[in-house]
Amino acid sequence: MASEPEPGKRRCLVELITGYALILAVLWTPRPYQRALYILALLVIVAIIWRSFTTLDAMGLRTTNFLRSSWIVAAAAAVSVVSVLIAYRLHTLHAPHAARLFIKTFWGYALWSFAQQILLQDFFLHRLLRLLRSRSLAAVAAALIFAFAHVPSPILMLITLSLGLAACFLFLRYRNLWPLAISHALLGITIAIAIPAPAIRNMRVGLGYLRYHRPATQLHQ
Repeated sequence: MASEPEPGKRRCLVELITGYALILAVLWTPRPYQRALYILALLVIVAIIWRSFTTLDAMGLRTTNFLRSSWIVAAAAAVSVVSVLIAYRLHTLHAPHAARLFIKTFWGYALWSFAQQILLQDFFLHRLLRLLRSRSLAAVAAALIFAFAHVPSPILMLITLSLGLAACFLFLRYRNLWPLAISHALLGITIAIAIPAPAIRNMRVGLGYLRYHRPATQLHQ
């Protein structure tokens, strides 16, 4: 990777504003223009992150502290199991019954969970740590930015604020992205299958949330 691990504060601020503005633009732009903006945002953010770290280890993609932080995955798995059992009792569980269909439905979201974790820790938190004097304040600010990207879904905003805050503090302690990304995937898929789709509008945010239409098959249930 490139050799500029510690950019100046001005550059950090410009990168933060530019990247976040592009993300919000993608979320609030209608198709077909959204696709072009998505590609632009992806290229810009990947380039910024690429310039910011010398190694994958520096990004948190490493084995150091993985075992020490593996309890995070265990805790997420326990929450997922309890949530699925509660959803089953409340008749809100709507997961694909076959393993093949489950993987087909959620493999993309699992990858997106990893990407979001890189965004939260290596893009937002990394720059806020440079811009703000307090590590705690930087963690809170990163979680707020992450949650605001899920407007106008009240459920997802609340969940991403609390889990984003926890993820930031845990990353500052362990500096390992893997358990956080795995936990994100577990909890995100659990939310998708345990909470009724109309309540979270199929996990949509931004313009997609506002334009969500409940399927006719659900309207007649």
